[in-house]
Amino acid sequence: MSQRIRVFATCDIGDAVNLLHQQGYELEVYPQPEAPPKSLIIEKVKSGVNGLITTLRDPIDAEVFAAGEGTLKVVAQIAVGFDNINRADANKYKVPFTHTADVLTEATAEFAFFLMGALARKLWSAEHLCRENRWSYWHPYLPFLGDEVTGKTVAIIGTGRIGLALIKKCAGFDMNILCFDPAYENHDYIQAIQETNDLRYQKGISREQTSIRYTTLHEALSTADFISLHVPLLREGESTTPTYHLIDETTLRMMKPTAMIVNTSRGPVVDETALARALRENWIAGAALDVYEKEPLPADSPLRDPAIADRCRLLPHFASAARITRLSPDPNKGMAGRCVQGLIDVLEGNYGGDVTKMPYVVNKEAFGK
Repeated sequence: MSQRIRVFATCDIGDAVNLLHQQGYELEVYPQPEAPPKSLIIEKVKSGVNGLITTLRDPIDAEVFAAGEGTLKVVAQIAVGFDNINRADANKYKVPFTHTADVLTEATAEFAFFLMGALARKLWSAEHLCRENRWSYWHPYLPFLGDEVTGKTVAIIGTGRIGLALIKKCAGFDMNILCFDPAYENHDYIQAIQETNDLRYQKGISREQTSIRYTTLHEALSTADFISLHVPLLREGESTTPTYHLIDETTLRMMKPTAMIVNTSRGPVVDETALARALRENWIAGAALDVYEKEPLPADSPLRDPAIADRCRLLPHFASAARITRLSPDPNKGMAGRCVQGLIDVLEGNYGGDVTKMPYVVNKEAFGK
């Protein structure tokens, strides 16, 4: 090539960048753990970089695309979500952007399951009892009891890849499963899970017969012991089935006072002010969140209220933070590898240069014939 391809990464994504060095690309990585200022991203793009590796922290919009007009060929996001990328602007400037769906499916699903267990068994309260030297005796039900996950009813709100992966895990714990998805219902998968459950019961592996089915949002929320959210963030006007503040005062009041809710999807799916009130006033029993309306979680967030600390687990957008899932250079295993491969596909013109055939490109609609 007459001129080396230039790539700017807004964060270090580990050894996967060696794939770019092998291609002979000129790579610059922002060295700080914090997000770079948008002005720096614009400066780098304006200087003529051909590829941009981004995270959910980076606002990528018309200002960025305009700065790279004629030279910026691809934005590669190391995340499954892309709320930070203005899709309409990317399409206007004909810049494909990629994401890293699927490779984080199992890690996120198991994390959601672990959060259910942590809430139900009161692990946070129990550890504090030990660490603060307040464990002075053993008693069958004092100072408190948790509850089992096994055999309970879970509502899976959103049955995309991660929702289906969580269903598989919940089935292994003999849970009854209620599914709700406003956009698409995967009845073949649900039937396969039911057949598996039936076989487990017939063979004596499970003591109780369990069920799984699609239902309404109202029944799912009002019946379940646990609610786990796995929907994309869709605002009014973006979809006929918006999910912004899907969990608000109205839907929280549908839930049982013993119910617990887990959110590993997108922060704005939950109205945090309403959730904090629901916990303070005991409308529900617990909540665990890994994503927030604003990230990092602000110091004055109502979710930080000490009065609800024993029932509200707060994690730092951590669900996919497993070593292989985040950093493997193998695009079939790791977000980093898939991010880099998506970038290479575009810059090298793989798939015959047809962007619509590149598996990790999101905005294929801008490149149709």
